[in-house]
Amino acid sequence: MRIAAFRRAHFNAAHRLHNPAWSAEKNTAVFGLCNNPNYHGHNYDLEVKVVGEVDPETGYLIDLKILKDIIWEEVEQRFDHKNLNLDTEEFRDLNPTAENICYVVWEKIRARLDDRYELVVRLWETPRNYVEYPA
Repeated sequence: MRIAAFRRAHFNAAHRLHNPAWSAEKNTAVFGLCNNPNYHGHNYDLEVKVVGEVDPETGYLIDLKILKDIIWEEVEQRFDHKNLNLDTEEFRDLNPTAENICYVVWEKIRARLDDRYELVVRLWETPRNYVEYPA
């Protein structure tokens, strides 16, 4: 039986959208308020979807405690209450857009899951704006 299991999480982080190869004017034109030199923050909501076959011995697709621990270690501990530009290696040279954050989160979780699972990550930057990888 194929099924999907979901786990939601939350973290707060600050960031600045900025391309150092561009002028201040171009950064402001493209990123607007998100280019604030003093940064700004979001209350990110995360949804992790794991898809695969149910184990006939356990009845589980995946032990959700294991998924919870992976998300805690790879996302919440790493990014919660951090300035993504300044406090994390992942975004030191990568613009921390919602798209890039989502992909980095997907990579971190993917590396910890067995290959038999399909993985989809959704990241809400605001209640009305979210991104998903893979699309």
